[in-house]
Amino acid sequence: MKQPLGVILAGGQATRMGGGDKGLLSVGGQTLLARVIERLAPQVAALAINANGDAARFGDFGLPVLGDSIDGFAGPLAGVLAGLDWAAAQGADTIVTAAADTPFFPCDLVPQLLLAAEGMAHPVALAATPDPKRGTARHPTFGLWPVALREDLRAALEDGTRKVVLWTDRHGGREAVFPQEAAFFNVNTPEDLAKAEAML
Repeated sequence: MKQPLGVILAGGQATRMGGGDKGLLSVGGQTLLARVIERLAPQVAALAINANGDAARFGDFGLPVLGDSIDGFAGPLAGVLAGLDWAAAQGADTIVTAAADTPFFPCDLVPQLLLAAEGMAHPVALAATPDPKRGTARHPTFGLWPVALREDLRAALEDGTRKVVLWTDRHGGREAVFPQEAAFFNVNTPEDLAKAEAML
């Protein structure tokens, strides 16, 4: 399989942060988005950012900015679809997504997702970590997605599907389980930002 393309999901509304782009907040003198780019870029063939509104605010990163094609903030799946449409135009088979507000995700995210989806006709896999109550907790913004299923995803979104795992389960989505629970720590509140500083 060709190396996947990477898509950073930065389309959230950041309501608990008082709005704005969480990815542009700084931790340890570097934006969250810059940290995510630094981790994801070596693992993928090319990178893009999924975000809505004025793309110029991400101009410093020099990456394509992909807006959702589904109206009304339809959540991460709309960002996945935007990424799949971009990847299709590049002749790619798969994309891997990462969230713009999760700066410490594993440096082997992509190889582990590919490993988890090995042998699938249409590779679909989500990152997961151990969870004492549920066995594992899935992280729906960190996944491997096949370009071949983009029309299926578009139809699902138009039908009102918003929950990532509902769609991945329908396609036999697998899990890539990472041992460190804190690996997918994401910044939602000012307290989380202080915690991220401490984690550095």
